[in-house]
Amino acid sequence: MMDTTTRFPMVSYDDATPEVQTIYDDTKKTLQLPFVLNWFKCQGDNATLLKGNWSKLKNTLMEGEVPNVLKQLIIYNVSKERGCNYCSHAHGIFADSMSAMISEEEGFKATESMNSPSMPVSYRTAVTVITKAALNHNEITDKDFKELEDAGFSRKEIQELMAQADLVNMLNTIADVSGIKIDNELLETLD
Repeated sequence: MMDTTTRFPMVSYDDATPEVQTIYDDTKKTLQLPFVLNWFKCQGDNATLLKGNWSKLKNTLMEGEVPNVLKQLIIYNVSKERGCNYCSHAHGIFADSMSAMISEEEGFKATESMNSPSMPVSYRTAVTVITKAALNHNEITDKDFKELEDAGFSRKEIQELMAQADLVNMLNTIADVSGIKIDNELLETLD
């Protein structure tokens, strides 16, 4: 069944073509979710677009040397700063679900502890610099790269971090222009 409250058709798993179902299956497996996120469903009537965007998201966010929790925090922070409700909610939930990878402190939630002493300095530095890159890429200087190096990131990791600035811009644009709402299934994980 298609949801028509968004600007693009929301293609459910059952209504998707076999090609789109294959991509949906990969998103669920990779993200370890039992459902397809609305961000993918709003692209489900265009297999070519969905395939390209999923490939970029999967390779930029889920692969590489930089911990996924840090990438999720960057996307959460940029999305919050920009006012993209869908992405700030979704990536905030993902980041918070991985909080124990940062600190075993009782009640520690990554999204609420961005400036906490429990948050590694390298993470705070990366979130600050990459948020700047996403929101004002023309203001990035050699000093920003030096800050990341001084925080312990290799050149390869810095390149990977900078790619998050590009990724979050794509994620936010698609979420905002499509008019999608946060997934009920994700909200239920908060209960």
